[in-house]
Amino acid sequence: MTDNGFLRGRLLLVAFEGWNDAGEAATGALKVLKEQLDVIVISEVDAEEYFDFQFNRPNVVVDDDGKRVLEWPGATFSGPDVTAGDRSDGSNVYLLIGSEPSRNWRSFTAEVMNTVLAEEITGIVLLGAMLADVPHTRPISVFSTSENPLVRSELDIERSTYEGPVGILSVIADAAESAGVPTVSIWASVPHYVHNAPSPKATLALVEKIEELIGLPIERGELIDESTAWESGIDALAGEDDDMAAYIRQLEQARDTVDSPEASGEAIAQEFERYLRKRGDGGRGDGRAGGDGRPDEPWRRD
Repeated sequence: MTDNGFLRGRLLLVAFEGWNDAGEAATGALKVLKEQLDVIVISEVDAEEYFDFQFNRPNVVVDDDGKRVLEWPGATFSGPDVTAGDRSDGSNVYLLIGSEPSRNWRSFTAEVMNTVLAEEITGIVLLGAMLADVPHTRPISVFSTSENPLVRSELDIERSTYEGPVGILSVIADAAESAGVPTVSIWASVPHYVHNAPSPKATLALVEKIEELIGLPIERGELIDESTAWESGIDALAGEDDDMAAYIRQLEQARDTVDSPEASGEAIAQEFERYLRKRGDGGRGDGRAGGDGRPDEPWRRD
């Protein structure tokens, strides 16, 4: 991807646990990046103001000293450590990671934007992951959109036409664009039939997309092996469940038809209609993405 005005500035990468984070893929990707950057905490939100602790409960963990401590839900804004010496790589990258707030979204977003403007952030990349009717055996689909016409032109991506319920990422994106800070949204598709477990394969796909977008090498660590083990584990489960195996084959056929070079728009539509008829529902009412991994909004697959 060529260098451009959006990527040359100070970039904030954002991910939240919860509704926007199927398979923990988005927050997982930013945690991988955070471990490799010299960043320090710039600000943290007041958890009491934004979170319902019966919905986002605190966790008890054992720290490095063997002491049991409470970890409260929240959101942390991190930025470059200017005392870290030569930081030619990643010195323009900021991170916002946390749980999706339970209440006071407007106040939460205003607090985020105050920090964005104070730190002179010039662009925001919002990461998400959705449950989708996609097979685990194929590459994870990643979609990119932007509401900013200049960014769409520079990065060769599309504008979303989605209408419907949104998460905190969309609220932040709207506030940022209104404040003159351009945004890009990047979403990965996670197979819905394995939604109860983290998806290292989707995390890996987002890490690769971040690396491509910002031009910063990111070490994969154990992600590749974890991704392979994740896929093998689902293969083993499908091998013991004929219905699950048949369903996965249907998803594979739909995906392969969409990805084939000779596929036309009409052929894709016909194949998807056949797929829906086989499912017996004639349509989609669960809010998941479609058979090619796309959500209801026609996002671009990269």
